[in-house]
This record gives sequence, structure tokens and C-alpha cells, in this order.
Amino acid sequence: MAATYITTSELRTLLGIGTLYQDSVVEEVCQATEDYLKSFLWFNNAPVDAHEVATTNVATLHTPVPHGFNVGQTIVVNGCDSHYNGSKTITAVTTYSLSYAVTHAVEKLHLVRPYGKIQGPFHADDYATVPAVREAAATIAVTLWQSRQAPGSSVATVDGFVASPFQLGNTLLAKVRGILAPYLAPSGMAG
Repeated sequence: MAATYITTSELRTLLGIGTLYQDSVVEEVCQATEDYLKSFLWFNNAPVDAHEVATTNVATLHTPVPHGFNVGQTIVVNGCDSHYNGSKTITAVTTYSLSYAVTHAVEKLHLVRPYGKIQGPFHADDYATVPAVREAAATIAVTLWQSRQAPGSSVATVDGFVASPFQLGNTLLAKVRGILAPYLAPSGMAG
């Protein structure tokens, strides 16, 4: 699926590169930007660190943090085994787990690495339509593109000195943290 926080044509225009590079190359930067931003933005989701079918036809997902979902709510599960994934309606909850119906025999508790994901309904505007998010995406996409072209975002002098720091470290989000502040998830700000 094509990136929506910044599109290929928008990035081409910002960079002034016209059709010099293939769409797939420019789209990679757009998608990387969107993936990066989504890891910090606030969505109605929770990680899955383990799953099981303790009772025939009842799947239970375990979360390392309180998930906040309720009985009767429809969720989408990704990143777990195939019989756990998909759109599901919650039938039971505890603070750190939730259950729903599946067609599967009893299965012991298994860790999920990397974590799976529970996605609940998203009640805010689509972030692709939020001007602050789009501006942050433009800033990050340009930085990513420039880092591809000149690693370190600068050219080394004859003696090997690089005048500016590496641009893809923790300073990447720092460039746009202020503009994104109202949309940042508390879990994305830890650390």
C-alpha cells in the first residue's frame, strides 16, 4: 500500500528531482517515513506477547501492558499465528489478556516474538489528513532522502572531517517532536 503521510509525487516536488529516480525508490523513503512516524503516534492498539487456546475454540491473547479493550469490541489481530489473526469480537477480558472465539484445538501458551499487535477502532482523524503530521513526514522524508545521497548529511573535507552529526539517530524525531506533540503516544515517548 502506498504511503499517505507523504506521497511519492509530494516528495519528488519537495526534492526537485522530477522523474530522475524510479517511483519504487522514492516510495521506499515515503513508506519508511510513514512506518517510522506510526511507531510514535497514538493509535488504539496493544502488543501481544503470548497466545494460547486453553479451552477448545477459545483463543486468549496476553499483553505486557494493560490493553484497555472491552467485551463485545471488535479488534484486528496481526503478527500472531494464522488462527489468531484477523477481525475478532472479544468475549472475555482481564487487565493483561483478552479472549475470543476461534476454531482450533487446545494449544499451550506460546510467546510471540516479535510482538503481535491488537488494533482496536481508531476514533481520531486519519493522521494522513492532519497538517502537523504531514509536515513532520515531509521533514523526515527529506532527511531520509538526503541521508541516502550523502551519509551523515554532509560531505567530508579533505582531512576527513564531517561537520554535522549523523542525521538518522535520535535527533530525527527531535526535529519534529514539537509539531507532533499532541499526537504522540505515551508509549512512544518513553526511553
